[in-house]
Amino acid sequence: MHVRKAVSADAQELSSLLNEIILAGGTTALETPLSAAEFADWFIDGEFPLVCHVAEYDRMLVGFQSLSSYGDPPRGYADIATFARLTPKFPGVGRALFPATRAAAEELGLEFINATIRADNVSGLAYYAKMGFEPYDRLVQVPLLDGTPVDRIKRRFKVSVSPHT
Repeated sequence: MHVRKAVSADAQELSSLLNEIILAGGTTALETPLSAAEFADWFIDGEFPLVCHVAEYDRMLVGFQSLSSYGDPPRGYADIATFARLTPKFPGVGRALFPATRAAAEELGLEFINATIRADNVSGLAYYAKMGFEPYDRLVQVPLLDGTPVDRIKRRFKVSVSPHT
């Protein structure tokens, strides 16, 4: 698996990857599919994205991870988003992407990377725990578009901490 920075030309394939996850439901707070142009604006080259990396396998984009400043996070924080292709599945996409994202966070001078994960997203909660994200807050009963309340778990990763300490 090869990791590189995302470019605008990746937006069509990545929006398809993301839209499959959105339409499957149950893991992402995003509930409305994005066009390629919306995807590029949200994750690659708009006002809020700080960096976006893609994982490639055999010339197919199998996942992406981004850092953004959307929603005016506290100083020294950026929000992370991680998505891996549902079909076909490629194990280890998130693990492959995180070192590049972490290095970018260090270069940007960030103190923390924030992950806000739906409480019903068991795999997402497990992934961020494995990457060293610590829980620090919870948003209670945030309604989905259909009105269903779902808690959001907030975890953060201290950027200056080495994974080997």
